[in-house]
Amino acid sequence: MSANDFVIVVMAAGKGTRLKSNLAKVLHRAGGRPLVEHVVRAAHAARVTKIVVVVGHQAEQVAAVVTTLGVKTVLQQPQRGTGHALQVAKQALGSARYALVVPGDAPLVRSETLDAMVRAHTASGAAATLLTALLDDPTGYGRIIRKNDGSVAEVVEEKACTPEQRAIQEVNSSFYAFTLSKLWPALAGLRPDNVHRELYLTDAVALMNRQGHRVVAEVAADAQEILGCNTRAELAEVDRIFRARKRAALMDAGVTIQLPETVLIDPEVQIGADTVIEPGVQLLGKTRIGSECHIATGSVLRDAALGDGVTVKPHCMVLSSRLGDGVMVGPFAHLRDGAELKPGARVGNYVEVKKSVLAEGVKAMHLTYLGDARIGAKTNIGAGTITCNYDGVNKNPTTIGARVFIGSGTELVAPVRVGDGAYVAAGSTITDNVPPEALGIARARQSVKPGWVRARRREAAAAAKKRPAKKRAASKKRKRGKRKGKRARRRK
Repeated sequence: MSANDFVIVVMAAGKGTRLKSNLAKVLHRAGGRPLVEHVVRAAHAARVTKIVVVVGHQAEQVAAVVTTLGVKTVLQQPQRGTGHALQVAKQALGSARYALVVPGDAPLVRSETLDAMVRAHTASGAAATLLTALLDDPTGYGRIIRKNDGSVAEVVEEKACTPEQRAIQEVNSSFYAFTLSKLWPALAGLRPDNVHRELYLTDAVALMNRQGHRVVAEVAADAQEILGCNTRAELAEVDRIFRARKRAALMDAGVTIQLPETVLIDPEVQIGADTVIEPGVQLLGKTRIGSECHIATGSVLRDAALGDGVTVKPHCMVLSSRLGDGVMVGPFAHLRDGAELKPGARVGNYVEVKKSVLAEGVKAMHLTYLGDARIGAKTNIGAGTITCNYDGVNKNPTTIGARVFIGSGTELVAPVRVGDGAYVAAGSTITDNVPPEALGIARARQSVKPGWVRARRREAAAAAKKRPAKKRAASKKRKRGKRKGKRARRRK
């Protein structure tokens, strides 16, 4: 059998009403990706060259996710069941002899399992091969009814099960392999004799049996792989399994994860050996972390790139930023939008760095905002420094040279340059360039008024004495006014 003989059909047209969501079921996320993306990635890794995704509800959004992965989509409109979905996809399957049908909401499936289904189906010569699972609690799943020879007689949905059938623990996974020359006649014979007036693939199994074709079943080695996401609770459980798989793989590769169940790691995250991840950390997107790093509690890294030996102290945000070897940030630091810290740079508590480059050995340790700036090597940024980069219309750059000392409480009004080796006095508002090796001061001269406080207190005491006399006079005036008002009313 050649790879072209098999096509994988991903069922992704449904709405998912039990999720009680406006979002299509397959677009909900688990393990850091939309459900359907997990399925398509597993299909790509299997040894099948063609993949077709049947879309329907929110078709454009679903197609936007899967077409970037190099698959073809087919629109099922209206959605009239899984059997109807295969009928709609028939032309797109081309000259394929076999179809592997997989649900778009079962993201835990592995490519190895799909490959095993392909091999089992072609080896058996059956018209259809079902992937089944043995569950301790089969509630909600269709039950597999086998014949005496072990082949499948039919799939009975739970609502239609007899008490004896409900006790069966082997369930249908909605993963199928079909010989298409046997499937098309069976689909043509389907009738929408159900409450939803839809055409179901499970009915095609029974019809194939009546037509004299053999249907077999393969039990999944790992029952978790068939789990669908029909409810929020099931979605959360699938996400938990994905996260546990990722953490286990990283720990096997030499990463220390403390209280692993509290750590959230997306599938494309990479971490080097001997790195330590503390509890409550989130590592998201395409984050890359080198070896011998330490990521402390409460920190969130998204699409970040960290070199070796980097320390991220508690409760930092590192978003779309690069940290060189030996960099130290935090606690409570915020790096974003392309911030880059070269090796040995340090950013301390409550420092925000946005779209700026800090060269080797730069220190900005306290309560500082650095936006749209380039800062030279071994420069020290004092507490409370601000690069005033936005003028209400445009973002403007600040350039600070090497070995510069910026005093605390400085405001650098961009665009402005501070040359190599310069000093800026604390409390300055710098609006003009500071040449190399110069001292920039931009603040009013301090004046001291001796005895000012004592004089101010005497004035305040005198004013306080006058207030009661004024109040008594005002009260007498009000009383006189009331008496005059009463006399005037009597005269009337």
